[in-house]
Amino acid sequence: MRLIFILLLSAVVSVLSARSYADSISAPSLYVRHIVATPVAPDSCDSVRLTKKAFWRAAAETAGFNVGLWAFDRYALKGHYAYISFNTIKENFKHGFEWDNDHLNTNMFAHPYNGSLFYNAGRSNGYNFWQSELFAIGGSAMWEMFMECEYPSTNDIIATPVGGAAIGEVLYRTSDLVLDDRSTGGERFGRELAAFVISPMRGFTRIVTGRAWEKRATTGRRFGVPPIGVSLSLGTRLLVFQDDDNLAKAGAAARIDIEYGDRFAYSSKVPYDYFSFLLELNAMETQPLLSRVEIIGRLLSRTIIDDDKCNLSVGMYQHFDFFDSDTISDEPIPGNLKPCVVPYKLGTPASVGGGLMLRYATSPRWSLDAYLHANAVVLGGILSDFYRFYNRNYNWGSGFSFKLGVNLNFGDRFSINLANRFYKLYTWQGYDSDIDWSLMPGGKPVNVQGDGSNAIFSNTELMASYRLWHRLYATVGLNWYYRTSTYDRMMYFNEPINWGVSTPIIDSHQVGLHLMLTYAF
Repeated sequence: MRLIFILLLSAVVSVLSARSYADSISAPSLYVRHIVATPVAPDSCDSVRLTKKAFWRAAAETAGFNVGLWAFDRYALKGHYAYISFNTIKENFKHGFEWDNDHLNTNMFAHPYNGSLFYNAGRSNGYNFWQSELFAIGGSAMWEMFMECEYPSTNDIIATPVGGAAIGEVLYRTSDLVLDDRSTGGERFGRELAAFVISPMRGFTRIVTGRAWEKRATTGRRFGVPPIGVSLSLGTRLLVFQDDDNLAKAGAAARIDIEYGDRFAYSSKVPYDYFSFLLELNAMETQPLLSRVEIIGRLLSRTIIDDDKCNLSVGMYQHFDFFDSDTISDEPIPGNLKPCVVPYKLGTPASVGGGLMLRYATSPRWSLDAYLHANAVVLGGILSDFYRFYNRNYNWGSGFSFKLGVNLNFGDRFSINLANRFYKLYTWQGYDSDIDWSLMPGGKPVNVQGDGSNAIFSNTELMASYRLWHRLYATVGLNWYYRTSTYDRMMYFNEPINWGVSTPIIDSHQVGLHLMLTYAF
């Protein structure tokens, strides 16, 4: 995660070194996007050259990655799941798919990241967004059916290719900003190394094809330089777990926001020619390093109002969301119907829906930006208070989500942002109350989505930024995380839970406070 974060920043630095700032914008408000570099259309020669398809090379890279990862797991890690044979492959096909019990960050982020490598095997060999998704599906299916002695995973065959396309396209387009085939020497080596780390499969393809050292008269960028805005925030984060004791913990935090492309393109049918990307990192005891990832990628859109005062666009967007936390309590919280000591966990690697984007300004002294998204969550996971098996403490489910945000910008000095993200997930396949627990390894069933339940997760965020100097801002952020789960029938290990209620409801709250310095590139 640290490496991805560092290389995303290197992409920004590379663009800054190659292009001048837009002359028409100076000292902007943080939420009025500053364009990092002057937009440049892609060169037609590069566009033709980089869209030539090479199927066998893409297929070999997909299969080769799987074989290489299996060999590492088998001979270096000696993972029990990597001891495969013809019998394990036969058994996988015979048994079929089931829900697995890996960590939330494994299933909701690491597997989609692997899917991004399969995806970019296709993308780097000339295929478009939709065609590259087929390589992600094929690579995931190969791994699930052939490369493990564990039964194939229902959640992985969905999350890996779908979430992989979201992460993969963001990393592919980010790596595109770094490359410059006109450069030589140390600069060229640095650019190629950065592009390789950001998008390993693209970097590998450039080495195989010789493009990594080929000097050309054009940049070799597939997309040129689109409008792009980046901000980096560094500071501290305070967490307060709102139970009877109001436990608190503090540590360092970092946040990077990227907005890529023209949000109000008149008519767009090119996936991810506009996207927003948010990454949050923690350096805090007991908390995960990666606490949040959000990707919103436009699939298609049309602007229905476009004048000097107002822009309104309607479109379809893909969403990837990941929220992770851990306990800030040293001791379990006693008593029944108490929140879990971990306040929340959520991942939605497969989500798509419609969205509105609005900008309204009547004078240079103030402006308003707003968005509204309504999404179907095909696959998601949310923290469970009771399901515990292997590394899993969450329920799989599907449902819907809403996202609403408003940015108010007062000149070039002060900005305030209010946003809410709401998720409702239903766990359809719970375990039966009359199940024979003694037959289940570890005392819990394996092939279930989790506790029969429906759950809500909501994140309300208020951020205010004040410009201190040029592009440097003081930022204060307040986050409220709220989770509530309604359970159908509950058992804890081998014994039924008798609370005197038919549908117990458990909720948890956490407040996060950010104090940060933000630089708008």
